[in-house]
Amino acid sequence: MDQAESLCNGRYLRLVRRGHWEYAERVNASGAVIIVAVTPQDKVVFVEQFRIPLGQPTIEMPAGLVGDQEGEDTIERAAIRELEEETGWRARHVDFLCQGPTSAGMSNEVVAFVRARGLQRVGAGGGDDSEQITVHEVPCEEAAAWLSARAAAGYAIDAKLYAGLYFIHRNADGTAAG
Repeated sequence: MDQAESLCNGRYLRLVRRGHWEYAERVNASGAVIIVAVTPQDKVVFVEQFRIPLGQPTIEMPAGLVGDQEGEDTIERAAIRELEEETGWRARHVDFLCQGPTSAGMSNEVVAFVRARGLQRVGAGGGDDSEQITVHEVPCEEAAAWLSARAAAGYAIDAKLYAGLYFIHRNADGTAAG
C-alpha cells in the first residue's frame, strides 16, 4: 500500500492522499458513538442542530466523539457523557450494539451504536458552549412519520437514524432487545 501524504492538518481532521485516493482522517479522537435512547415514557430522543457543512439544520440521535476527553477512552463513557450533555438525560447503563465506517470512501471514521438504558432526567441538555442543540422526544410509534415531516420541512435527516430506530427493539444480530 502507498505511503500516506498529509495534505492539510486541522484540529479534528487531516486531509490525506494515499496513491490517487484523497480522504479525511479523524485526529484527537478514536471514533464516534451514536446513542439510541428511549425515555421511560417510551419516547425516542432526537437532537436538532445546525450543521455548517450542510448549511442547514439536521435531525440526529445524540452522538459524540470517543477519546477526545482526557481520561475518557471507552465508547460507553463517551456515550453517557454525550447523552447527558446534549439531552439532559443520564443513562444508568449503555449496551454496545455494533460499529462500522460512516463513509468508507471518504473517511476513516468509525461510529459505534449503543443503546442507553435506565434513563433519568437530570438537566435541560442543549450541548456545551459551542453547540446549540434542541432536544426532541417523539413517541416511538410516531418516530418515522415525525422524521418524514421534518425532512419535508427542510431538515437534513441523518440516515443513520433509521438504523437507530431498528436498534430500539433489536440487537445487531436481529434478536429482540432485552
